[in-house]
Amino acid sequence: MPVQQAADLLTTKELATYLRKPIATVRGWRYRKVGPVGFRLGREVVYRRSAVDAWLAERERAA
Repeated sequence: MPVQQAADLLTTKELATYLRKPIATVRGWRYRKVGPVGFRLGREVVYRRSAVDAWLAERERAA
C-alpha cells in the first residue's frame, strides 16, 4: 500500500480521538452500522479519512 494511502487510514483509536468520542462508542457505531464505514486490514479495523469526512458531512446535513 502506498504511504499516502496508508496515511489516509485511521485506526479505531485514532478515529475516536479525531471525533472526541470513546473507543466503545466508535465500536458500537460499527456494530450497529450507524457510523463511518470501516474495514478490516489484517486484525485491525481501519477507516478512510475521506469516508469519515463524508459521514460527518452527511450527519451535518441531516441536523
